[in-house]
Amino acid sequence: MTTTQATTQLRDLKLGGMAAALEQQQHQPGPYEDLPFNERLALLLDREYQVREQRKQDRLIRQARLKLRASVQEIDYQHPRNLKKAQVAQLAQTAWLERGQNLLLTGPCGSGKTYLGCAVGHQACLNGFTTRYYRVSRLLLELTQAKADGTYPKALAQMARIKLLILDDWGLESLTSAQRNDLMEIMDDRHGVHSTLIISQLPTEQWYNTIGDNTLADAILDRLMHNAHRWALKGESMRKRLKEID
Repeated sequence: MTTTQATTQLRDLKLGGMAAALEQQQHQPGPYEDLPFNERLALLLDREYQVREQRKQDRLIRQARLKLRASVQEIDYQHPRNLKKAQVAQLAQTAWLERGQNLLLTGPCGSGKTYLGCAVGHQACLNGFTTRYYRVSRLLLELTQAKADGTYPKALAQMARIKLLILDDWGLESLTSAQRNDLMEIMDDRHGVHSTLIISQLPTEQWYNTIGDNTLADAILDRLMHNAHRWALKGESMRKRLKEID
């Protein structure tokens, strides 16, 4: 079998990474000609693995629909806002996601909360975890529409499988009774199983009143705050600071 035939069969078998690596070994034989067969095969397999991992990461990032293109490597620590590198390093790892822990990210407008949340979400995708970003108002609207077209149970089931659910602008708008129940369904499905990242301008001690029903507020916040990591950002708006620099 010729190399051309082998690469064609590899591509037919959806092994494009191996095919590309085999072509490279064929066209640049110098580094490979003295290697034993098992080492050359290992290089082919390694390329296929890398290609598939990159493809998976790209798919997870696309499906996450993050509001901002953000990265934990590009987080600004110069602006004083009560953010420490050790905090970011801890949440860039997978342990908290594997344990189904939550992250509550609060701070004033312009403090960079959404960027930080999207950076954590991006890192979760790189680590192989399904992630999805929503503004709370948009999520609740989608669930209302799902009730109308009969897809509400399916929508909840899909959301329950997301490893990291990011909810932005928490507490900005008052909730209806139906919306409170929707949030309760979401939090109950996720509690202790998958992680939720909440982004809010309001400090956590004000969340109880924004929900608007004592019983549901207790139930929702108990599921959110139990065993949660908390980032409380401080300081003036980063947007104002950047405008002054410009």
